[in-house]
Amino acid sequence: MSVIVFADTRGEKVAKSALETLTYGRKLASKDGTSLTLVTFGDASAERLAALDTNKVVVARNIGDADSQQLTRLVADVATKEGAKWIVFSHDDTGKAVAPRVGAKLNAGEVAGAITLPNDQGLIKRNVFSGKAQAWVELKTPVKVISLLPNSIPVEAVSGTATVEEYSGDLGAAKVTVKEVRKAGEGIPLPEAEIVVSAGRGMKGPENWGMVEQLAKELHAATACSRPVADMDWRPHHEHVGQTGIAIRPNLYIAIGISGAIQHLAGVNGSKVIAVINTDPEAPFFKAADYGIVGDAFEVLPKLIEAAKKLNAER
Repeated sequence: MSVIVFADTRGEKVAKSALETLTYGRKLASKDGTSLTLVTFGDASAERLAALDTNKVVVARNIGDADSQQLTRLVADVATKEGAKWIVFSHDDTGKAVAPRVGAKLNAGEVAGAITLPNDQGLIKRNVFSGKAQAWVELKTPVKVISLLPNSIPVEAVSGTATVEEYSGDLGAAKVTVKEVRKAGEGIPLPEAEIVVSAGRGMKGPENWGMVEQLAKELHAATACSRPVADMDWRPHHEHVGQTGIAIRPNLYIAIGISGAIQHLAGVNGSKVIAVINTDPEAPFFKAADYGIVGDAFEVLPKLIEAAKKLNAER
């Protein structure tokens, strides 16, 4: 029996979400006293993962793009060969597409968006109702599939020397062709950011976003926005967080001039700490906030920026 972890390593470095799934899989393997195998694809991925603490890295070199059906065959084949008991994905776009397919192919139960390791009774906690409640799920199938919600467990970076094995099976022809790749640009990707500074229509226009960006820079944070801001082209759409945008779970989420509509809250209420700045004391966001400032962002932000600069200078 073994634990299989799928790692998507298409970026220039191993993503935080991949390291989280590796940490999760390592803890599962340690608990069950079994081996740990990482599965990935691409030309450079194996070399990056071989230095991490795992027993084996299986890499498919013959996948050019992330075709979900090919990745499903890859993970399912390796899991069958290794006699996997647990198969772990990150609950990101790739994981959401591949994990259910692997579960169906192997007749395995799945927990989507897990936020904890199995407890002593074998129960796994996950969010339900857009994070408003939690459910405990028990998997009774011999093979179990888990997709881990990003930022659910801290990364434990442990070095090692893993053996690398080339996958030689037939994955079939790709049915998806990637014609263009548009990168979000420089900076911290929103799903991986531990601190996010977000703003809404309260900033009154795109010309005032310099303060938001400056605060984010001082806090080493990512920037985000509400949907109306993205719809009005004040900010790029890849910064839109919420139910219809990107769902994030940072350690700190700072909301500036955002009222806190239920659709926005659904995408950010998994944040560890929420701080809100708004002129309206009745703004719904204050009910979800851990900290709140009733005030004008144009007066509050300069003070926060100066405080952040002072803190950085003292470090």
